[in-house]
Amino acid sequence: MSTSTSPLFPTPAPTHELAGRLWNAVAAGDEHTATDVVLRALDEGLDPESVLLDVIARVQVRVGEEWASNRISVAQEHAATAINERAVTALALHPTARRASCRGRITVACVDGEWHALPARLLAEVLRLRGWHVDYLGAQVPAPHLISHLHTTEADAVALSSSMPTRLPTAHAAITACQAIGVPVLVGGAAFGSDGRYAQLLGAQAWAPDARAAADRLAEAPLPRPRTDHQQLDDLPHLADQEYTLVARSSASLVRTVLLALQDAFPAMRAYDDVQRERTAQDLAHIVEFLAAALYLGDDDLFTRFITWTARVLRARNVAVQSLPPALILFARELKDFPRASRTLKRGIEALSTDHTTTGTPA
Repeated sequence: MSTSTSPLFPTPAPTHELAGRLWNAVAAGDEHTATDVVLRALDEGLDPESVLLDVIARVQVRVGEEWASNRISVAQEHAATAINERAVTALALHPTARRASCRGRITVACVDGEWHALPARLLAEVLRLRGWHVDYLGAQVPAPHLISHLHTTEADAVALSSSMPTRLPTAHAAITACQAIGVPVLVGGAAFGSDGRYAQLLGAQAWAPDARAAADRLAEAPLPRPRTDHQQLDDLPHLADQEYTLVARSSASLVRTVLLALQDAFPAMRAYDDVQRERTAQDLAHIVEFLAAALYLGDDDLFTRFITWTARVLRARNVAVQSLPPALILFARELKDFPRASRTLKRGIEALSTDHTTTGTPA
């Protein structure tokens, strides 16, 4: 009798159905049911890698989408992510997920300041399933600590993860530091662009859009050995104008100045309570962070994508998105002596003028 039809070995449910079950458990905050969904899928013969990437990862993408659409709160998003992380741990301990290390050694880490650790954890587990010896260092790993670890382990490669584009300057420093000691770097995560454009710009040896592709690339052939004399300015010569450095260093004063002036430019703000004012200050700080990242990379599109996405997120929360254009105008006034920053802000203003979310018209 075939095991696929035997009652003792039921056929696993389709991954989309399992993802639906896991989502229901995660959305309800039910950790036990969530781990039961994962463990039962393994018991029924579903490949652990598929459970990781076609079930858990799919649910995590939905968690982010639900938060952006204001259908779940920040606290619910954090709780859902924590349950998914525990589901990954349960999977890693299951007998079907145990593999002997028969390949080389890979260090997997998030760049300094990057708290979204689940994508890196998923990669680490996929690599273990494929026979790699993996050192998973988790979230927010300072570059000096990463380099110290590499000196003691002699890893064949480093896999660096970042979800937030604002962490790309830090990622660049980490990439360069790894290369300086002769260790090649593969990068991944939303921060590097859907097509990996920023991975190439920052001089990484390889980029992958997801954990499965990253594992395939590492199995295909060793990453090319890096130049040990590689410098950050080699990749981004425009940094010599110091605009990125000056804007990043003046972030706090820029936010204070614009927050005060915004009350006149956007009179509705005068009626804000303390919580609303604090959130406005946070939004302004994010604008400066993304402006600085765009200046670092020399890419105005990074900023315009962020600003139109922000408009949609604010609209989903019934927040007045009409405050965004005057805020950008005020930032441009403060940075009038910075040609690249002025151009980037101008393009952000233009993007908002053509984005329906700033006028209240359905997108």
